[in-house]
Amino acid sequence: QVQLVESGGGLVQAGGSLRLSCAASGSILVINGMGWYRQAPGKGRELVAIISSIGRTSYADSVRGRFTMSRDNAKNTVYLQMNSLKPEDTAVYYCNRGALWGQGTQVTVSS
Repeated sequence: QVQLVESGGGLVQAGGSLRLSCAASGSILVINGMGWYRQAPGKGRELVAIISSIGRTSYADSVRGRFTMSRDNAKNTVYLQMNSLKPEDTAVYYCNRGALWGQGTQVTVSS
């Protein structure tokens, strides 16, 4: 079955950290490139970070320097390490490959 499954979300205080995981299965290989997106209440979905097939990462201005995207090819999993979290980081976080999306994981940052 082709799917993406996110995990690792939760409630954290401002300044705290969380690590999100996205496990890919089926014909999806994270080595081909993946993205993390987020959608806050009442807002559209926005790109947070991407990792290319050669491992190059790129970040939204709002998270650069605080978030780090990585992958484990053997586990076919990508990660999003989120540090120095802010209340404005509160959103549902999704991983993505092409037309395939995960179910999302909720991140809530309290002030």
